[in-house]
Amino acid sequence: MNQVATNPVPRIVIVGGGAGGLELATRLGNSLGQQHRAEITLIDCSHSHIWKPLLHEVAAGTLDCNDDELSYLAHARSHHFRFALGRMDGLNRQDKTVSIAPIVNRDGIEVVPARRQAYDLLVIAVGSVCNDFGIPGVAEHCLFLDTTEQAKQFQTRLMEAYLRAHAQGGTQRSGELDVAIVGGGATGIELSAQLHQATRLLHAYGLDNVRPSDIRLHLIEAAPKLLPDLPPRLSEATRAQLNALGVATHLGERVVEITPEGIKTQTGLFIPAALKVWAAGIKAPEWLNGTGGLETNRINQLRVKPTLQTSLDDDIFALGDCAACPWPEKGPQAFVPPRAQSAHQMAEVIYTNIHRKLTGKELITFRYRDYGSLVSLGKYSTVGNLMGNLLGTVMIEGLLARLVYLSLYKMHQLALFGPFRVALLMVAHFFRRRLRPKIKLH
Repeated sequence: MNQVATNPVPRIVIVGGGAGGLELATRLGNSLGQQHRAEITLIDCSHSHIWKPLLHEVAAGTLDCNDDELSYLAHARSHHFRFALGRMDGLNRQDKTVSIAPIVNRDGIEVVPARRQAYDLLVIAVGSVCNDFGIPGVAEHCLFLDTTEQAKQFQTRLMEAYLRAHAQGGTQRSGELDVAIVGGGATGIELSAQLHQATRLLHAYGLDNVRPSDIRLHLIEAAPKLLPDLPPRLSEATRAQLNALGVATHLGERVVEITPEGIKTQTGLFIPAALKVWAAGIKAPEWLNGTGGLETNRINQLRVKPTLQTSLDDDIFALGDCAACPWPEKGPQAFVPPRAQSAHQMAEVIYTNIHRKLTGKELITFRYRDYGSLVSLGKYSTVGNLMGNLLGTVMIEGLLARLVYLSLYKMHQLALFGPFRVALLMVAHFFRRRLRPKIKLH
């Protein structure tokens, strides 16, 4: 391995401030940045970070993102790295520069011109977006939950529809407030449970011309069961809980078209819905396809080596949902699943490998450890399985599963803030939850 020495101080650029990218920037800043051994720059198109598994709560209004979001600029200053606002839109591997698109405001006026950011080592951690599979009407008529802005847009649309119905004395036609969610994975299930809770809270806060029963929630899944990666017993337990909440689950229904009025499936079923959410499948952003001549797969993910370096450039790493990382323990065609725990583990290995690359040592290989999956049904229940060397696979439900689920977010916070500040955040959260409404009302 050749030591990176194109500059007196190596320039490490991380594109994407999601769970993995931000944790990596924080750790590198606290080590290399603080000791002035490297210049760390994080690039993201948003001003702030929120843990992506929380977006369904933002969409339902049961979480105010202003309470949990983290300012990149403030965090960068505290952890010895730089933050650049913008969206990566190109890569020149010969010049070792990343191009950043211009920033324009809501009036279309350019605020910041297009720029180029030089690097010696580059980490691409841009996450994923929903995959519409080319189905007609999805892009035009569905809402998505890939970003905080999209989650806030859904919450705004929900409140507007609810306030309109309340002002007119109740719903006037069937399906006026109905919500249809396509995708029976964790996002779709968690959103449906949160929306059930939100409808009851809105009624309790005085919007009582609309009864909770006036809103029908539909969950549509092409597979014959919910949560295909979980054991059948947990899938059935989840469906039973959703049915008890009044969520209509449509299994084995492949969506063929989205219209302004609702959703059509291949069996001829039509589900009317005022709000339609697409949460079925993921892909890496389109602009990654072939960027800089790097090798990508059919869903635009960057192909990586076991060291998490891209297949055609050893100075470029990729992590998280945008990385096509082999999972040999599961088979020759298996890839590491797009989960927060995957991004966290990849960030750990890339952190080590950057240190080793800068000192000319041999890089270590990434080995994914599946610790199981958990799905929250809000305050009603949590289901999932935990996996470990000692106990094997253990299925958990109820309060224990809920506590483990909540601990995942605390682990993310610990990686960013350390134990003392996380303790302060927990105290602040305790009092804030008792002083503010249980749902965002504006």
